[in-house]
Amino acid sequence: MGLLVDIEKKCGDFTLQIRFETEKEVFAILGASGCGKSLTLKCIAGIEKPDKGRIVLDDRVLFDSEKKIDVPARKRKVGYLFQDYALFPTMTVFQNIMCGARDEAIARDFVKRFYLEGKEELYPSQLSGGQKQRVAMARMLAAKPDVIMLDEPFSALDNYLKMRLEREIMDVVDLFEGAVLFVSHDRNEVYRMTDKIAVMENGKIVDIQTKKELFDEPKTLAATLLTGCKNITRLEENADGTYQALDWGIRLRTESTQKKDQSRYVYAGFRAHYFEVVSGMEDANVLECEVLREIEDAFSTVVLFRNKGAKETGDYSVLTLDIPKEKWKQMKNERIFLKIPPEKVIWLEK
Repeated sequence: MGLLVDIEKKCGDFTLQIRFETEKEVFAILGASGCGKSLTLKCIAGIEKPDKGRIVLDDRVLFDSEKKIDVPARKRKVGYLFQDYALFPTMTVFQNIMCGARDEAIARDFVKRFYLEGKEELYPSQLSGGQKQRVAMARMLAAKPDVIMLDEPFSALDNYLKMRLEREIMDVVDLFEGAVLFVSHDRNEVYRMTDKIAVMENGKIVDIQTKKELFDEPKTLAATLLTGCKNITRLEENADGTYQALDWGIRLRTESTQKKDQSRYVYAGFRAHYFEVVSGMEDANVLECEVLREIEDAFSTVVLFRNKGAKETGDYSVLTLDIPKEKWKQMKNERIFLKIPPEKVIWLEK
């Protein structure tokens, strides 16, 4: 069962212009707040009406501007988990779930699945944010929709409960026969939960890849940033085929196998955990670490630093190193040289 979305909608100065197609898979839309993720889901659900385009779920046309088709939201069989839960305030937990299940046995099963035993007779106003969200998920899934849409589903949950519910949703998704759309700005959630990822920026899809491809080799600056790359620089090509990293103050060498025809790279990215500690300066791809701040994380140390060797010749960006705690303790008082392996650089043409 597949989903085709090809729509355009203008909202003031903002224009949503989006096209994607997904089959039976977990398909994520990853983007910053305000980029159009939730608006896309509302158009699919029938809550918002696109200005033009088509939305097709399996063989059912839900929206077609040319043919004047606009199926009402209640008939679309779209399961939509809202960010604000949208629970009925005058109904109990059990009554809310019954609105989706229409069967007491099914409703009680979903009460158990989503850890709501003992809360059946409470009203939404008596629940925590995480409890409200679990009720909303149970109600949505109990209705047996043809497509599931999850809009930031774990934002109100603590880490322990988030992991429990992630596993529960994964189990449900494994048995689900339709498409699942997962909207988030959290790259870690997206990586754990999904198969394929679309990166959205300013109302448009700028990259669609499998999750491994996207994190290994993003195609755009927006995708690189959203997948968590903390070190970004502008590039200027040198006559010898190397690049000057304008924001890091070093020369970068590419691998010959990475050079694509006559491609000209304009940005480079480098992930904070890929730095290699070396004994001294080399002719390219190495910088001397001038520590600005150390931040202790749960299992690693995050080091904010500048390229000491280039300090006097420009105003350079702060770089980030993510390194195991014990390793950092052993080397922090020494003179530190860090290498950027060419094969680990994310080379970007746009």
